[in-house]
Amino acid sequence: MLLKINKEQISYKQLIWLLIILVLTIQINVITYNHFSGYYVLKDFQHFLVRLLRGCILSLIASFFIAYSDILVIQFLKSKAPWETKVFKRVLIELSFTLIIGVLFSVFFTLFANLLNPYSHTLSNVLLNNALIFSVVNILLISILEGLIFSRQKKEVEIWANSLKEELAQIKFELLKSQINPHFMFNSLNVLSGLISKDAKKAELFVDEFSFIYRYVLDTIEQKVSSLEKELDFIRSYFFLQEIRYGESLTYAINLPASIMNCFLPPLSFQIIIENAIKHNVVNESKPLHIDIAYEDDFIIISNKIQAKISRSKSTGIGLKNLQKRYALISEIYPDFYVQEDKFIAKLPLVKQF
Repeated sequence: MLLKINKEQISYKQLIWLLIILVLTIQINVITYNHFSGYYVLKDFQHFLVRLLRGCILSLIASFFIAYSDILVIQFLKSKAPWETKVFKRVLIELSFTLIIGVLFSVFFTLFANLLNPYSHTLSNVLLNNALIFSVVNILLISILEGLIFSRQKKEVEIWANSLKEELAQIKFELLKSQINPHFMFNSLNVLSGLISKDAKKAELFVDEFSFIYRYVLDTIEQKVSSLEKELDFIRSYFFLQEIRYGESLTYAINLPASIMNCFLPPLSFQIIIENAIKHNVVNESKPLHIDIAYEDDFIIISNKIQAKISRSKSTGIGLKNLQKRYALISEIYPDFYVQEDKFIAKLPLVKQF
């Protein structure tokens, strides 16, 4: 079982061992000091063990409740007064809460212990001494907990960073592999072969656009974002190649305001959506495919009518999943993919600053 503080975790086992060591150390020191100072003289070693056992049991119960309260305070201050920006405020509030918690629990457990076995000294003196001890010990305890949480958090961040690095490398590999698709290249070269003998001018344009596409892929594969303007230049070249192949069976419309051209999104986002549309739908003279690219409330909306192929292979969804993962690196808002009536719609959020 775990005590959770956002992303950091402290196990009960770890906490219990910390409290046992802390309580045992403090009780031995307090009992020894009281004996040699004459405040509470022990009769023999057995008396020492009885005092130690009784003190440790009560202190361990008290320390657990105190530690749990400290953790709640740390959790609360993590968002209200983070160490990164509000050090003085954090120290002041944490110290105040620590002293209050220490005093409250010391009073409660001192009175409880007095009911079990009345103190030989004046109760007010015992309350004062225990309040002082509990407060000092709680300052030490919350300092240890802060250090433990920081260490745990650092380890979690390192693990997460390494995992993210590996995942990002895999995403890049899958993305590059999907863009330099052998089927796309084979089809493009076949189209080019036919153009050379029929229309040399168009064949030259085809080569220029083809080289631009792969140059863009190689230039952006290591980048987290690309501007919308560059993405549109790329997708127009991509559409050009596809239109050469499909003719008037494939059409598109782009309706985007000039004011958003400097916004960002992951590179090749459009290509993934459009490639899926062409791959999974019938595209011929009897059923032409039209793709719309529009803008609405900080989202790029890409839509097409669903005219699914009868013998189409089952979609793995890898491209869309990779796109969501790449968005996770740059934005808290993820893309959305859904079917509405007879249309497939992709909503890609724009990132205004990066």
